[in-house]
Amino acid sequence: MRQRRPARLRIVAATAGPLVAAGVLVGCSLGGPDPEDPARALAEGLSKGDVTSVPTTGDGARHQADLERVVADVGGRRQVEVTSVEEDDGSATAELQHRWTIGGSTWSYETTATLVQQDGTWRVRWEPSVVAPVREGETLAARTTPAERGDVLGVDDAPLVTARPVVRVGIDKTAVGSDAAGTSAQRMAQLLDIDPGAYRARVEAAGDRAFVEGLVLRADGDVPTRQELAAIPGSLAVEGTLPLAPTRAFGQPLLGTVGEATAEVVEKSDGAVRPGDQVGLSGLQARYDEQLRGTPGLEVLAVDDDPETESRRLFSSAPKAGKPLRTTLDPDLQGAADRILADVGPASAIVAIRPSTGALLAVSSGPGGDGADTALTGRYAPGSTFKVATALALLRSGLTPDSRVPCTPTLTVDGRRFTNYSDYPASALGDVPLRTAFAQSCNTAMIAERERAPQDELAAAAAGLGLGRDVDLGIPAFLGQVPTRADGTERAASVIGQGRVEASPLAMAVVAASVAHGGTVTPVLLPDRRLEQAPGPDEPVTRAQARSLAGLMRAVVTDGSGAFLRDVPGGPVRAKTGTAEYGDDQPPRTHAWMIATQGDLAVAVFVADGDSGSATAGPLLERFLRR
Repeated sequence: MRQRRPARLRIVAATAGPLVAAGVLVGCSLGGPDPEDPARALAEGLSKGDVTSVPTTGDGARHQADLERVVADVGGRRQVEVTSVEEDDGSATAELQHRWTIGGSTWSYETTATLVQQDGTWRVRWEPSVVAPVREGETLAARTTPAERGDVLGVDDAPLVTARPVVRVGIDKTAVGSDAAGTSAQRMAQLLDIDPGAYRARVEAAGDRAFVEGLVLRADGDVPTRQELAAIPGSLAVEGTLPLAPTRAFGQPLLGTVGEATAEVVEKSDGAVRPGDQVGLSGLQARYDEQLRGTPGLEVLAVDDDPETESRRLFSSAPKAGKPLRTTLDPDLQGAADRILADVGPASAIVAIRPSTGALLAVSSGPGGDGADTALTGRYAPGSTFKVATALALLRSGLTPDSRVPCTPTLTVDGRRFTNYSDYPASALGDVPLRTAFAQSCNTAMIAERERAPQDELAAAAAGLGLGRDVDLGIPAFLGQVPTRADGTERAASVIGQGRVEASPLAMAVVAASVAHGGTVTPVLLPDRRLEQAPGPDEPVTRAQARSLAGLMRAVVTDGSGAFLRDVPGGPVRAKTGTAEYGDDQPPRTHAWMIATQGDLAVAVFVADGDSGSATAGPLLERFLRR
């Protein structure tokens, strides 16, 4: 008589390993041994990739070796459930449901396990077919077909990162004897200007049929000639494509890079990424890799030990192309910013914003930052560029651009002596209009008037210009911070953008954009993504206040430290220079800043170590505006 044991409880377990999760049915004993118990152990063992503890009729170690042989070329993540167990005259049949995620595709199938009673207990009769629909002598092989990666697009859907031709140069060990491969590798490394010892070791360690890549080069770049390659036995150049920006430096590190998946990426992917897959490794490419990568095609084969026997296809799925990622970046402006910073030694950045929309048009971090995203996440004292916020606080206190303020050569606060920059014009000392003090960047005047702008109101003014807000760009970004409480010398330092005041180049570009827009600007990088934004400031800058600030910034160009921008073509340029001391050196080292607006464009330029805003950042800003 056949007895069907009904399902009573489903349990799902998850573990790390080549086969990762299990779901099984648990039955209740009806007064004797229960075949559902070994069925559960089998499902759990298959999911974990370890069947050594499964009660079977044979040798568990041999069954484990059998399992590993069958699945060795697959990997991924597997879930197994027992869907039913039926008894029939001393034997039982367990139906197993398998869901196997391999490279992002899911292969679902069923297998059957036979259980028999032996020595008063139920045991699984092991066969390779309980693992997958394979026959004796067959193993599984999984082959993936890469999906077309989605492009990263700029304004008007201009392609920023797209498939571009490359040449993979290396040593083909099938074309050179093992004894000579090391020598060829050494010569190839010298040709490609890579570490000869490390490359030789990789080549010698690879299999006899391996192609060992030395470098991937842009096809339109400095590729070795046929003659150079022909002189090295075993050399090979393979043409292909890779997702690349127009140049190596374009948009880095923001856009990020694509390359072969690391072991860590594979492990964290939950079966969606296999060794050798191309994935985003940094920047936007990494953060939005799942969207851009798409789903590779998958073919699972049952491969017979006899090479003359044709393989059987058990499963196949077509690749699904990744979806593009739209950004607001302008290719021309981004390229110009990258070229301008290419030869700047210290960490540097240029950020450009369209004030009317908040769209980020250029986000450039110079090579001196060693790969750091200086433009978006740098934290630096903004120096006198922060006087835009200080001026707003003073305007809110009742001052006007014509109000007179005391600009003295020095000013001492709690024993600390504050001065103006070394070339400050003597003609701008004394009781001068706020417009003049701002245009010439008088430190002592701003500090002298600090009581008109209490620290919390200074922070509120900065927030009204967008500084210090918690804004989600869809990628890490820092929009600055201004303490709401400060005393003594720290309070004095705050009004000239030092002390505990910090900003990124992005933050100062937002400040300039808010002045140009006549209201607080929220920066936008990924226009298609619905990102939760924190509430706006309690006291956003008003149009009237912004007009006054714009007038002060125009005076910097017409009468002050930004006079070199007077003849820049186009509409009127409004600007503010900034120099901020840092470190313990004597004399102190300084950050160099400059912000500016022109029409519907706001720009911040930063150099981590420079002489002054006008001398170091100013020429870079001028080149950008004259692009």
